[in-house]
Amino acid sequence: MYSNLAAALAIGLGAIGPGLGIGILTAKGLEAIGRNPEATGKIQTNMILGIAFAEAVAIYALVIALIIKFV
Repeated sequence: MYSNLAAALAIGLGAIGPGLGIGILTAKGLEAIGRNPEATGKIQTNMILGIAFAEAVAIYALVIALIIKFV
């Protein structure tokens, strides 16, 4: 019973940070592209890389939630 709650909390809380991070990162990246359109390629590459790293944290939280659920 408590493992279900622990798994739900692990993925729920583990997804909040990356969700906020991806939103802020995208907003700032688009703001930078708006200010300097010539640097779009460089900004976009770094933005996508940052999004991938933030998404990895959410995937780790999912793995932890699955481990809690099935162990």
